[in-house]
Amino acid sequence: MTTAPSSTLTTPPIAPATTTVEILCEDGWFAVCSLDDLIAGRGVAALLPDGGQAALFVDRAGRAYAIGNRDPFTGAYVLSRGLTGSTEGRPFVASPLLKQRFDLATGECLDDAAMSVPTYRVRTRNGATGS
Repeated sequence: MTTAPSSTLTTPPIAPATTTVEILCEDGWFAVCSLDDLIAGRGVAALLPDGGQAALFVDRAGRAYAIGNRDPFTGAYVLSRGLTGSTEGRPFVASPLLKQRFDLATGECLDDAAMSVPTYRVRTRNGATGS
């Protein structure tokens, strides 16, 4: 006697909710990456819709920051590769080239008040990834 194979209904796995990091650009909010993709103490570079570059960082408390990626002292797009730290409660990134420190919240150079980098508004949004 042959039995017909049983049909089992299966539901596709539900993707876990993710937190997306977005940068405010001229045309609105631009999704850059998942917050889980960022590691405290390390930066990533993001190519923006207008062709500019941002350096994106997250601190140990999970707060995200974005500044321009171009080092104003050398003209090189390297700030995303800098070393992070804090001084007097101010989070900063030190350029990997000449070591000037830039405040991640304001873009101000902590070593030369005449220099700064642009900052970008950043937000994180929770949402489900599609399957």
